[in-house]
Amino acid sequence: MDFIIQNILNAMQWGSFYALIALGYTLVYGVLRLINFAHGDIFMVGAYISFFVASFLISPFTGLSPAMAFIITVPLTMLLTSLVGVTLERIAYRPLRRKGAHRLYVVITALMCGLILEYSNLALLGASRLKFPELIEKQVWRFGDVTLTNLKVMVIVTAVLVFLFLQWVVTRTRVGMAMRAISYDKFAIPLMGIPIDRIIVVTFVLGSGFAGLAGLLFAMSYPVLEPFMGMLIGWKAFIAAVVGGIGDIKGAFVGGFLLGFIEVGVVTVFPSTYRDLFAFTILLLILWIKPTGLFGIPQSTKI
Repeated sequence: MDFIIQNILNAMQWGSFYALIALGYTLVYGVLRLINFAHGDIFMVGAYISFFVASFLISPFTGLSPAMAFIITVPLTMLLTSLVGVTLERIAYRPLRRKGAHRLYVVITALMCGLILEYSNLALLGASRLKFPELIEKQVWRFGDVTLTNLKVMVIVTAVLVFLFLQWVVTRTRVGMAMRAISYDKFAIPLMGIPIDRIIVVTFVLGSGFAGLAGLLFAMSYPVLEPFMGMLIGWKAFIAAVVGGIGDIKGAFVGGFLLGFIEVGVVTVFPSTYRDLFAFTILLLILWIKPTGLFGIPQSTKI
């Protein structure tokens, strides 16, 4: 029983990372019908930003304690990472959108933006891995053979709070109402006086900011950073969002945790080298049975 509980906790931690990134994917897609394939690399950029911010704050120059440095690092990382996302939207996506470019060109642009972020990081910082500084003293609680750490609890609780916050924003606020309106008909919305560019910027701020938060928490949990760390986890989070129902906040959250449980469940039975093979196969079967995802609904195009 302890073995099962331990694996459930591990799955919830991994699912939290996937869910945080998948929420950014689904938020942007829900508003713009744009698959932002650079989102996984924004997660990577957030991890590096948190590294440099935290390293500066705990340096002798500032003299801050690690706990105080962590409190400052969280909002700074989210703010700076959101600026990266907004910059991509302003430079890469907005000109294409205003010119009415086909979605295929926008997707290719997103892929190129991700590669630019990866190889810019590689060119500037090199291929050497960086070790994230310890900001929070690790506390381990043992319940029989079950081990639980304060960082694991923080990751899981953060994912749940972010999901609830985004659900509240989308369903209960005027900004969320505008987001849903743009996703329904982006051509009629400007005629109603809604500043579509401003709403899109808010969307990228939220999605990129929470990707940066995920990067910070991931770097604290697995404190080794490298330029391509966002590639595979970004693709997995995208697949989790699709399985949950791309464009649906609840679907992205559930899809992220579902992928986490599948991966950990596979590792407990088979060698770890089979993890991705079985995980993607199971997710493919889910999409084969329900192509719109668990919470997605078929969409019709108006003529």
